[in-house]
Amino acid sequence: EVQLVESGGGMVQPGGSLRLSCAASGFTFSRSGMSWVRQAPGKGPEWVSGISFGGGNPYYADSVKGRFTISRDNAKNTLYLQMNSLKPEDTALYYCARGGNPNTIEQKRWGQGTQVTVSS
Repeated sequence: EVQLVESGGGMVQPGGSLRLSCAASGFTFSRSGMSWVRQAPGKGPEWVSGISFGGGNPYYADSVKGRFTISRDNAKNTLYLQMNSLKPEDTALYYCARGGNPNTIEQKRWGQGTQVTVSS
């Protein structure tokens, strides 16, 4: 069964940084593009970033471009999201999803997500 376990969230002040991780199992991670998605209370999911199966061709939403960096370690079946210069509007539940294309990511949410709260 597919499992995606997100971790690394927490509370941070504006301008701070966090690194999120997504531990994957139950499928061939190394052959799957992956994405990070976030959802704030009362809002729908927002695609944040995607990466190809080999780690190339990173793709970012305009709202995070230049501040966030997506990466992966296929040997560890783990996806990462380095978040710098965090803003209050980045506050959301972050989760990972299969598929690196923002328009074709898997709709089913396998993991619980990890909460990111940016507040002074």
